[in-house]
Amino acid sequence: MSSPFTELNDRARDVFRIVVESYLETGMPVGSRTISKTSTVNLSPASIRNVMQDLEELGLLAAPHTSAGRMPTEQGLRLFVDGMMQVAEPSAEERAAIEKQLDGTGPIEAALAATTQALSGLSACAGIVMVPRREPVLRQMNFVRLSDSQVLAVLVGHDGSIDNRVLEMDRRVTESMLVQAGNFITARLAGRSLSQAVAVLDAEIGMERAALDSASSDLVRRGLAIWSRDGSDRPVLIVRGQANLLDNEAAADLERVRRLLDELEAMQEIAHLLDSAREAGSARIFIGAENKLFSLSGSSVIAAPYRDGEGRVVGVVGVIGPTRLNYARIVPMVDFTAQSLTRLLK
Repeated sequence: MSSPFTELNDRARDVFRIVVESYLETGMPVGSRTISKTSTVNLSPASIRNVMQDLEELGLLAAPHTSAGRMPTEQGLRLFVDGMMQVAEPSAEERAAIEKQLDGTGPIEAALAATTQALSGLSACAGIVMVPRREPVLRQMNFVRLSDSQVLAVLVGHDGSIDNRVLEMDRRVTESMLVQAGNFITARLAGRSLSQAVAVLDAEIGMERAALDSASSDLVRRGLAIWSRDGSDRPVLIVRGQANLLDNEAAADLERVRRLLDELEAMQEIAHLLDSAREAGSARIFIGAENKLFSLSGSSVIAAPYRDGEGRVVGVVGVIGPTRLNYARIVPMVDFTAQSLTRLLK
């Protein structure tokens, strides 16, 4: 089955390109008379209307009103982005604005937040970054009995952070079990990350060297596992510049903006979306209903992965905004930001 792109002749491509570029610039539908006045299309308004009708039948253009001009559909935007867009490298001023936030001093989270804020301002979108996952390093873990089968696990990190979780046990919990489990973790596993602690526990149990009975070892396992799972399921996200979504054009479509702002509250869902861009070689573009999360608001996401000093993907940076984005300018800007973060982490 042929794609819409292969069905376009030269004049259809010219008309389509003008409609898309004009729409992305103004946010307004484009009429045949406007197109006929451009120097690149030597067609009458009637001929242009026929071409636009053909493009509409292919699902690439749509008419918001009966007498209005045409605007690209999400399918049309995808075709333009993948096959016709000419990207523009970030300007020297844009590169300097991004790199200014990466001076190499202070916490990495502060640099990520500042860089995301800069990217948001330059793109007039909401900027978003997935922070590298960092496992807490154990200092100690204590257990408090809540009921016969419920235990409160209190983890104290090496950095002084304190967190707690309720564990559901399959057997009756005794005070001696809690003391034994807490003492083992503090004595044998302190100073290790969660994954290292789990590996040590497994090794000692396998060699029958762990000074734990089966009930206490089960408690230790569950206590460590719930934080390991929690860390991978809840990556840290930084969002900046939501106010950019409330621009002049947004006033005519406040419901769409309201939906987008609501969607930005769904941090877990955004994390899953950004995760899907981790394996991309460069910026990945999600347009409107192509991703379930932003299908209601008709928004687009441009995201690119960044790496640590060992070449491993540790996070994703990008922007979220309306489908009417200057993709040719913002895509390379997001790529440059990801490359800059990679250089920072080397």
